[in-house]
Formats: sequence, structure tokens, C-alpha cells
Amino acid sequence: MPDKKKEENKVITSSQLYKNIKAILTESRTRAIGAVNFIMVEAYWNVGKLIVEDEQKGTKKAEYGKKVLENLSLRLSNDFGKGFDPSNLWNMRRFYLAGLER
Repeated sequence: MPDKKKEENKVITSSQLYKNIKAILTESRTRAIGAVNFIMVEAYWNVGKLIVEDEQKGTKKAEYGKKVLENLSLRLSNDFGKGFDPSNLWNMRRFYLAGLER
């Protein structure tokens, strides 16, 4: 009989150990995702800033700006994959400008 009790205790301990480890890993993943999201938001804001600063170097026509974004889009998409089409780059620019208005 004592052996059966030890087996039951091992199962309970093992189950609790698993739950504790799972809780740590789940919380860590959640925190990591939050940190990555913050970093990417900051990166997109900085991309927008660089685009705006480039525009302000001179008097650029809208058509020229469109070409710049298309060129950037092609190059960034080649290097980093999806997420850098001209409309997203335009939105990053708008995001930066919106931050300045606050």
C-alpha cells in the first residue's frame, strides 16, 4: 500500500510542477509579445519620421514622393518581406505626424 500512495503523490507533484512551469512560460511569452509590439511600433514611428524628414529637405512634388515610397517599398519588401507596401509606408508617415500633433 505505501507504494501506491507514493505513486499518487508523484502524479500530483508532477501535475503541479507542470502547471507552475506552464504559468511561467505563458506569462513570459505574453510579456515578450508585448515588448516586441512596443519595439515595432517605435520602429514604424521612426520609419515615418525618416520619410517626413526626407520630404522636408526640399520642395518635392506629390508624384516624386509617390515614387520614393514605391522604391522604398520594393527594397524593404525584398529585405524584410510583407508589410512594407507603399500604403503601409504612407501610414507610418501619418503615424509619425499624428504623434507630433499631440
